Amino acid sequence: MRIALIQQTAGPDRKQNTLRGQEAVREAARKGARVVCFAELAFTPFYPQTPARPGHPTLAETIPGPTTDAFAALARELGVVIVLNLYEKTGDQGPCYDSSPVLDADGSLLGITRMVHITEYEHFHEQGYYTPGDRGAAVYETRAGKIGVAICYDRHYPEYMRALALGGAELVVIPQAGATGEWPAGLYEAEMRVAAFQNGYFTALCNRVGREEHLEFAGESFVCGPDGRVLATAQAGAEEILICDVDLNDVAASHARRLFLRDRRPELYAGWLAR
Repeated sequence: MRIALIQQTAGPDRKQNTLRGQEAVREAARKGARVVCFAELAFTPFYPQTPARPGHPTLAETIPGPTTDAFAALARELGVVIVLNLYEKTGDQGPCYDSSPVLDADGSLLGITRMVHITEYEHFHEQGYYTPGDRGAAVYETRAGKIGVAICYDRHYPEYMRALALGGAELVVIPQAGATGEWPAGLYEAEMRVAAFQNGYFTALCNRVGREEHLEFAGESFVCGPDGRVLATAQAGAEEILICDVDLNDVAASHARRLFLRDRRPELYAGWLAR
């Protein structure tokens, strides 16, 4: 199966960003992609660079809404699965979420993953914008396979990544907004290699790229296999459609699916972790 990670800049014009994203989906489909994924808040500026102000829900949109409607039509036309990421509102004044709607290849909205763990530090003032997600760690049965989503900060929590494996995920998509210099070189890649190996699925991290108000987003999207190997990496600091072929048969053959998950001791874990 061929997947595509759309690593693109996001300027102040949401309509133009969305149109460019739609053209990127078409290009990815022309290249044979069956799953197309976008970075965190792919079609808008990264709002949490500055603290939230009153009225911030006006920056968000509903799901379903104009963006999901447009990409659902495209998914149906091209026969591809699309994983988006949007600033979602559920009412005029919120609550609001960092959300990834998953669109199947027939254009149907399979569900919405909402980021569970919300951070707060300089230029990542997310707690003022986002309510913690209430949808759990869903795995979606798409026409291309079983897909889970770990939105940005959620990927740092092994409990969340393991929950996706227990839900049967074959591919975990990670929409990210990662800045240049935010982490030691190779650390986040190593983290996703370990998650892929320990849980027996493919991880596909799709990062923002480009200079914005306070941050320069790094790019360097990548895909890891269930054996922990890096299969493909995008450029740093440049727009790119990263194409990667994955064999979902590798999931069942992985150490995690043959051994690690089989030999778990879940009767012990609640007492260890509920602190």
